[in-house]
Amino acid sequence: MPIETHRSHDGRSLTIKIEGRFDFSTHQAFRDAYEHGGRDVSGYVVDLSDATYLDSSALGMLLLLRDHAGGDSADIVIQNCNNDVRKILTISNFEQLFTIR
Repeated sequence: MPIETHRSHDGRSLTIKIEGRFDFSTHQAFRDAYEHGGRDVSGYVVDLSDATYLDSSALGMLLLLRDHAGGDSADIVIQNCNNDVRKILTISNFEQLFTIR
């Protein structure tokens, strides 16, 4: 499956792991991952260690997650980006909206 989720031990954080292409074809699965992840989640981690591609629709999906998580007060970490994905996030100024590791 291209998107997997798991909760932290305390249940407060939800990790969403993307595998392969992060594009419009994953839109519904990505949305389901955070909407059905639980109402008591206070933080999100988007793990891109196995993502091979990211396009503008993926950037839009990340913004939708940010809105869902509380907008400016959202606690979202994007981690394990390869160089190409990180470059796209940097060019898009996502470092101002998300914590990128």
